[in-house]
Amino acid sequence: MSALEGLVVHRSTTAQQVAAGLASRIVAGAFPPGDRLRESAIAAELGVARNTVREAVRILELSGLVRYEVNRGAVVISPTPEKVEALYTARERLETAAVSRPAGEPELAGLRKAYHQLVDAAASHDALKIVDVDLAFHSAIVSMLGSSRIDEFYAELMVELRFYLTVLSLEDREFEHPDDILAEHQVILQAIESGDTANAVHQVRHHIESNGRRILEILNARG
Repeated sequence: MSALEGLVVHRSTTAQQVAAGLASRIVAGAFPPGDRLRESAIAAELGVARNTVREAVRILELSGLVRYEVNRGAVVISPTPEKVEALYTARERLETAAVSRPAGEPELAGLRKAYHQLVDAAASHDALKIVDVDLAFHSAIVSMLGSSRIDEFYAELMVELRFYLTVLSLEDREFEHPDDILAEHQVILQAIESGDTANAVHQVRHHIESNGRRILEILNARG
């Protein structure tokens, strides 16, 4: 019997709603890059407790939408096309390298588990949750390289990736079309399962490049 059996974790629905609302406004440009998120002002305007806003801001920090600066607190990050291209180049190199050789059964089991978690997340229509589990799927791909140091490096990239995937999800409202999200990842999983490494590399590269191009289009449209 697990020591944690029966433990139920209750999330703050209000904090999640505030986080989702702030995320959509950040993505829409209502809070410009470098803008400070004043927790007290947000709490007063929304009529919620400041602790609720603080929790919401922490969710946004984990999503990569904001970062903490000394003497300023939480501020909206400043994305640039150059940052996107560098980030997605690194991501593409790691993930295609990981699928360029046949996967073993333990690796396939990890990928299948990550995909099923994505299925569950997609059903929730929660954009931030879907993004988080989406990244976990791709993290499972990178873990096929069998290097804890590379896993740590990819985890650092994921902080920024969360921001851009959240931008993509909220701008295109992908969370309203979970079947499309699942189809994209199912194709990747099936290619890896088949042992056809050339197709697996192609599917991973296509997925990443398509995401990167769309994010650049969104950023360029905002000027």
